[in-house]
Amino acid sequence: MIKIKSFLRTTFFGGFLVVLPIIVSILVLIWLFEFLTDKIRPITIILIQTTRLNELIASILSIVIILLIFFIVGLLVQTRAGKIIIHMIEEGLLKRIPFYKIIKDTTVQLFGGEKLIFKYAALVKPFSNDTMILGFVTDESSNGYVTVFIPSAPAPTGGYIYTLKKENIIKLDYPVEQMMKVVLSLGAGSREFLSKL
Repeated sequence: MIKIKSFLRTTFFGGFLVVLPIIVSILVLIWLFEFLTDKIRPITIILIQTTRLNELIASILSIVIILLIFFIVGLLVQTRAGKIIIHMIEEGLLKRIPFYKIIKDTTVQLFGGEKLIFKYAALVKPFSNDTMILGFVTDESSNGYVTVFIPSAPAPTGGYIYTLKKENIIKLDYPVEQMMKVVLSLGAGSREFLSKL
């Protein structure tokens, strides 16, 4: 009887561990699709009215159109003329929008552009004790102070900025991009750099 209970419990738990991630993944994909279709509804409505497509096909077509726009803009910025045009639009209009530069720099940092706003990843001791917080050094002064961005997890676009003495910073020999993945995964993978301390 005990073996049967143990078998049933183990089997049920094993099935639960396989099925639950699949269900959660499907729910996340549905949520993402609904979120996207809600945001692109104006384009979808225009497509429905002009082409008589049903809503699902019009929504998918809207997403394809937006992806094509991303691709075309990406092609444009590869050319010299495109870079000049984008630079003029950015300097003349976009940089006047509040928080545009912060959002752009963070997006570039997160999704791998050429410009890095973070100099290096570090463990920070904000309370001058054994408590350490994962952070990214954004600037260093000549008088021994360091400015650090402490991201919130799992959404690293928000967080806190600290200015600390350099002795409260432990520089990590670990790529910033990899450290961002650690933040996004709520600390999973931190063993790799913690073992080197």
